[in-house]
Amino acid sequence: MIPPSRAGLGFGLLGVLAFSFTIPFTRAAVESGGMSPLFVGSGRAVVAALLAATALALTGQRLPRGGQWGRLAVVAGGVVLGFPVLTAYALTTAPAGHGAVVIAVLPAAPAVAAVLRGHERPAVPFWAAAALGAVAAVAFAAAGGGGAGGLHPADLLLFGAVVAAAVGYAEGGLLARELGAWQTVSWALVLAAPVMTVLTALAVAQRPPSGTPAEWAAFGYLSVVSMYLGFFAWYRGLAIGPMAHVSQVQLVQPVMGVCWAGLLLGEPVTWSMVLGGAAVIACAATAVRTRQKRPGATGG
Repeated sequence: MIPPSRAGLGFGLLGVLAFSFTIPFTRAAVESGGMSPLFVGSGRAVVAALLAATALALTGQRLPRGGQWGRLAVVAGGVVLGFPVLTAYALTTAPAGHGAVVIAVLPAAPAVAAVLRGHERPAVPFWAAAALGAVAAVAFAAAGGGGAGGLHPADLLLFGAVVAAAVGYAEGGLLARELGAWQTVSWALVLAAPVMTVLTALAVAQRPPSGTPAEWAAFGYLSVVSMYLGFFAWYRGLAIGPMAHVSQVQLVQPVMGVCWAGLLLGEPVTWSMVLGGAAVIACAATAVRTRQKRPGATGG
């Protein structure tokens, strides 16, 4: 049997692979203006909610109980509403590379949330590796996206997206231990469906969506994989945990994102980016291999 820690990292990495296309595909969907950011951010949740409701009905899942509904609302607010909508609006003006610069700090946020919410106690070497990884990820993403380019007006939206995702990841990872990984994201999508349906209807009324086949394909990926299937693996990995450690595999997401941008969008890939990517992966590997403090331990 695979040790739980390795299984958690494996599922986490699979989720990161699915999410690594999110920023490039969101940029592709909104870049031409045929689809409004509100439609892309909310419409993808409506499509995913239809899939989730079907899956829950076909498998006869029991309803969440009591306080679990409130916690599902936190998950929905973070990963169903907050992150998709905020990033869609931000990427109408910010380049995908610049978006990756900001989103690159995301792995550190769930680690902090895991300490505050999940009472995990990573050792000092973990925090050192995580901090170095965040710095390396930002430097790598900056090199891959033509540099940070100074502050953009969209940065507030991107930072808000990071906070929303961190809270949603941490609460979802804890809740997945009770409800199951795919059940957690499914119930969160169903819970958010009325609000997201109204937002989608408003978006369609304001600007009927249009796009090329490639843009609709990007929207389809965001709806089916980024918004739904990717969370099967991601929440499963966080549930197995330790959450703070598993979250660090997301440091490789900007590396993957720049690779996809090079392959799919024709953006250049340089040797400095290759070396930077290697540094990011090394930091992520160091972070996930550090041990947690034992209960009652005072040292690092």
